Parts: sequence; structure tokens; C-alpha cells
Amino acid sequence: MRAAHRLPAGSWDKGRERGTATLDWDERHRRRRSLTSDQGEAFLLDLAEAARLGEGDGLALEDGSVIRVVAKPEPVLVIEAGTAGLPRLAYHLGNRHLAIQIFPDRLVIRDDSVIADMVEGLGGIVTRRDLPFDPENGAYGGHSSHSHDHHHAHGHHDHGHG
Repeated sequence: MRAAHRLPAGSWDKGRERGTATLDWDERHRRRRSLTSDQGEAFLLDLAEAARLGEGDGLALEDGSVIRVVAKPEPVLVIEAGTAGLPRLAYHLGNRHLAIQIFPDRLVIRDDSVIADMVEGLGGIVTRRDLPFDPENGAYGGHSSHSHDHHHAHGHHDHGHG
């Protein structure tokens, strides 16, 4: 069985649902890969281009039925402002190119001990939880799952003009 189309949540008839596929954040941003539904049925995700699969989206199968996407709970940090102020914490997290889920009263990122220590050092309150993670698309709509421990240089080099 092959799924070649993503159907946005709420845009498809629930009567066509054949099963569900519970996927974490990385698994929900793919173009092509073999998957197994929660009911044990193997199928090929074969989209024209990589797509971000959200909670409740449908994967249209060749026979007209649909596999509903379920966001799998995964280890995350729930960050509240404390004495730091949420915009300040969001700035520091965004400056590290982290995927962030934004709510009016909290931020959610993937669990990372180094980042948790940094947030607490800035006055934020950190709680570890297992929750579905659905971060913002970002300014360019891309998917980035690298952590703070990336290896490209951020230093400056001398532009000697003399």
C-alpha cells in the first residue's frame, strides 16, 4: 500500500479512516519511507516533496482510505518564564536554532540537559514531560532537528585590510 498525498487535518472524511500512525517529530517530517500503522499494516509514505505531518493529518492511500497521523509523545522541556520573562528565554533558545513550540504562557523544546541548565540559569522554570511535540515551522519553513551541539563555526575571521 502506498500513501502519496497528505490531507490537512479537518479536510478529509473521518469515515475513510483505515487506521492511525503514531509518529514522533522527526518521523513526521519526511518525503519517502516505509511505515507501519498502529494496526500493524505496512505502507510506503511516498510524497512528491518532504512535508510536515501534523496531528490529525491524513495520509491518502491508493484505495481511497486514509491513515490518520498521531503525534507521539516524546521527552520535552516545558519552559515557563519564572523571573526571566518569556520573550527573553525565547530569544536565547531561538539564537541556538532550536525547534520551539510556542504557547502564550510557555515554550516547549526537545529535552536537552545543557539547554535546561541554561534556561534555569537565566531564571526560567523547566519541567520535563512526555508530550507530543509540534514546533513552529520557522522563518523559512524548514525542519531542523540539530541540537546545541552542532559543529559549524560561529567565530569571526580577520578581514585584514592592510
